[in-house]
Amino acid sequence: MLEALRITVPHRLHEVTAQLRAGRVTAIVGPNGAGKSTLLATLAGLIAPASGTVTLRSHPVAQLNADDRARRIGYLPQSGEVAWNLSVRTLAGLGRLPHRTSTAENAAVVADVLSALDLTAFADRPLNTLSGGERARAMLARVLATKPEWILADEPLAALDLSHQRNLATRFRDLAGQGKGVVLVVHDLALAMNHADHVIVLDQGRVAAQGAPETALSEAVIAKVWNLESHWLGTPGHMALAL
Repeated sequence: MLEALRITVPHRLHEVTAQLRAGRVTAIVGPNGAGKSTLLATLAGLIAPASGTVTLRSHPVAQLNADDRARRIGYLPQSGEVAWNLSVRTLAGLGRLPHRTSTAENAAVVADVLSALDLTAFADRPLNTLSGGERARAMLARVLATKPEWILADEPLAALDLSHQRNLATRFRDLAGQGKGVVLVVHDLALAMNHADHVIVLDQGRVAAQGAPETALSEAVIAKVWNLESHWLGTPGHMALAL
C-alpha cells in the first residue's frame, strides 16, 4: 500500500489522507489548481510535505535512498524535459540505471517496452523529430523500463490520439492486473469512470470524495466540485458524461 496520512503542502494540499493499493488503477481528478500534480509528486517523494507522512509498505518514502525509490516508484511528470536530444531507445534505457543489470538484460527490457508502447519503429529517432504524442510515449517508456512496483503518471494520455489512449489505458489495466500500483492524474472524467478502480477527487487542495468511480464521480459530486449539472450515459465500462 502507498499511503498519504494527513499531508499538507502549504497553499496546495490540506491534510490529505488517501490509501492507494497495488493491483488497481487509481485516478486523481479535480478542477485546475486542485492540487492533483502536487499530490502525485508528494506520493512519489519528490515534494516533502510540511506535515503528515507518505509511506510505502508502512515505510516512510522520504527515508528510501534514491536507487531504492526509483526501483519502487516510477514517476512521469506532466511535461518532462530532456536536456539532450537522445534517441528513444537511449531515453528508455535510462530507466534501467537503478538496477545495475547486464547490457543484454537491459536491452531486452527496453525492446519489450518500446514494442508495448508502439515505439519500435521510432527506437533510433531523436526526440526532437517526434510529435507530441510520440514524445509522450517515449517519456513513459523510460518509466516502464524501470519496471517499478508503482507507476505514478501525470496526465499520461493527454497528448495521445484516441487509438493510443485506448491502448495505453489497456496497458495500465494490464500492469495493475500484474499486481503493480497505477496512479494517474487525469482530466477526463469518463476515462476515470471507465478505467479506474478507485478515484480521488480533489478540490482546493482537499479531498472532496474518494472511492469507487460510481461513488466518487457521482452527478452530485460533479455538481459540487465542478459546479456543473451532468448526467452519466451508457453501461459500466462504456460511460459518457453529458453536460
